[in-house]
Amino acid sequence: MEMTDGAGVLTQKNDYSVWAIPPEDVRERLKKLMGGLRSEFGGPEILQPHITVVGAMSLTEQEALEKFRSACEGLKPYHAKADSVVAGAFPSQCLYLLFQSTPEVMDASAHCCRHFGYKRSHQYMPRLSLLYGTLTKEEKKKAREKAYLLDESINGMNFLVSRLALWITDREDKGNLETWKLIAECSLSPN
Repeated sequence: MEMTDGAGVLTQKNDYSVWAIPPEDVRERLKKLMGGLRSEFGGPEILQPHITVVGAMSLTEQEALEKFRSACEGLKPYHAKADSVVAGAFPSQCLYLLFQSTPEVMDASAHCCRHFGYKRSHQYMPRLSLLYGTLTKEEKKKAREKAYLLDESINGMNFLVSRLALWITDREDKGNLETWKLIAECSLSPN
């Protein structure tokens, strides 16, 4: 959606999301798992393994960057521990890795949501999508089983979240996710 500000300057709004980015070794492990699932069950490539911290909000790039920088300044690194592989009801949640809702994880999301003025319609459910798509109940069951075959210890995955990323995540892009784009990243400071 394009608009002009009071000075007549064109301002474009996009959907922006904030993601927690796993460390490199965990990302590689997840990409291998995601690739194995996609090769058997199809679906678009998820560009970056991530846990959504703040869901899609319509903002200008300047607004999104200001809110993102502000949220990153006051947030310390935190631990995330995987619980189980779950089959969901939506294409973007076809198969995901559910994380424990520890106080650290919940507080990090609440902190970022406050900075973005984001109001959740449901309780935060920390998850990392492994497969996007529309599968039958039986196919989802097979995909879940396949996930455990490809990575037997996925439930015990535990890592420190020390980076957040701001992405354009167009809610209308239901296909190949080609409109999704990295805008900014920040490293969380332990101090």
